[in-house]
Amino acid sequence: EIGITGGVEDGVDNSGVSREKLYSTPEDVFAVYEGLSPISEKFMIAAAFGNVHGVYKPGNVKLRPELLAEFQKHAESKIPGSKHPLFFVFHGGSGSEKSEIATALSAGVAKMNVDTDTQWAYWE
Repeated sequence: EIGITGGVEDGVDNSGVSREKLYSTPEDVFAVYEGLSPISEKFMIAAAFGNVHGVYKPGNVKLRPELLAEFQKHAESKIPGSKHPLFFVFHGGSGSEKSEIATALSAGVAKMNVDTDTQWAYWE
């Protein structure tokens, strides 16, 4: 994960971090791409765009999946002839709105984590 995923998971509590830390920058994302691409062309990047672990009341989480498209554009500007060169993981996807998921998918999300929703479905 690049940056911080909010909420609590595995005993790590990030619920009190400042909001701006919940968002990766295009430069950070591309630095990870540059670091991993010499190793393999097959990897996914878990960029932070307001993601949190767990499920929260509507309005408590400010997801910005449109940032993923900005990250793609930045990478495209650095890699001539590329179109959507980045593959993303959507961490903390439980409770997300359908429109947020659609925006994320259109920007290159190839994997979405919905562990909390899955656990709740199992418990019920």
